[in-house]
Amino acid sequence: MKVYCDSTILIYFLDSIGPFHEKAKAKLEKLHSVSARLVFSDLTRLECRVGPLKRNDAERLARFDAFFALSTVLKAGLGADVFDKAAEIRAHQGIKTADSLHLAAAMSYGCDLFLTNDLALEKVQGIKVEIME
Repeated sequence: MKVYCDSTILIYFLDSIGPFHEKAKAKLEKLHSVSARLVFSDLTRLECRVGPLKRNDAERLARFDAFFALSTVLKAGLGADVFDKAAEIRAHQGIKTADSLHLAAAMSYGCDLFLTNDLALEKVQGIKVEIME
């Protein structure tokens, strides 16, 4: 099983702070227990790095970079086919550009699940979306 995590899920998990940390940790541990593979894209990486860069937080930035370097997580490419799919999602389902790119990357990479906490993505067609509450 391949699971694409929206950036916010990984931020909750890797920042180790806030009320959503424990929920993200429990969900990712459960997925790990059933041998699910986590998938990300360079867009995910970009979004996760912004906060630590803004705060000039080298320790937190290193934590994110170490996660994305793990051999156990998979990187979905963002080629022209993903951008074309994102345009279709945006045009037909009214999803914002960044979210459309995440969804298109997940679909193109053959992910079984898209994990997010964004309620606006709940009714997306083409991939199973799970809202982490």
